[in-house]
Amino acid sequence: MKLARKLRTPIASIFVMAAAAPFSAVTAATDPVKVDINKITPSGIGEKIGDARIAETINGLEFDVTISGIAAGDHGFHIHEKGDCGPGEKDGKMAAGIAAGPHYDPEGHKSHKGPDHTGHRGDLPVLKISTGETNAKVTAPRLKLDDVRGRAVMVHEGGDTYSDQPELGGGGARIACGVIPK
Repeated sequence: MKLARKLRTPIASIFVMAAAAPFSAVTAATDPVKVDINKITPSGIGEKIGDARIAETINGLEFDVTISGIAAGDHGFHIHEKGDCGPGEKDGKMAAGIAAGPHYDPEGHKSHKGPDHTGHRGDLPVLKISTGETNAKVTAPRLKLDDVRGRAVMVHEGGDTYSDQPELGGGGARIACGVIPK
């Protein structure tokens, strides 16, 4: 603090205090959060097939995803409202991952436009899976870690057109899911 008095500016004081702060206090907000991703079916939550490490960056949330055991191709990837990967009833029959609720949409846009536009904030970039496994990084520019804590990250069986037709971009059934720790 003697240095801050010598410098005699509020801004200099802030820099001195930040430099004196313990290292863990400065980095705690950016530490990645690990989420196990499991297969899901209408019967419930199955085996672990990978994980996602979620980190807050200056460009938004970065998802570093490692998954194996699902079909090659494009897969819709979203944040869902509730932190529950369990099955539920849809159209009169049990379906995988319904307990996760709809896509995360805090502003109530009720529109599916993709991660860079003003629709659901839960829209993430499509996961591209080759030969049944992937190790991909995708970034969601409109999200912060506090937005997604306690919610579900979901992988759908099909790709995503970021359109409302077909329903929710055509991603189809929910096939893998993980709950993001609070």
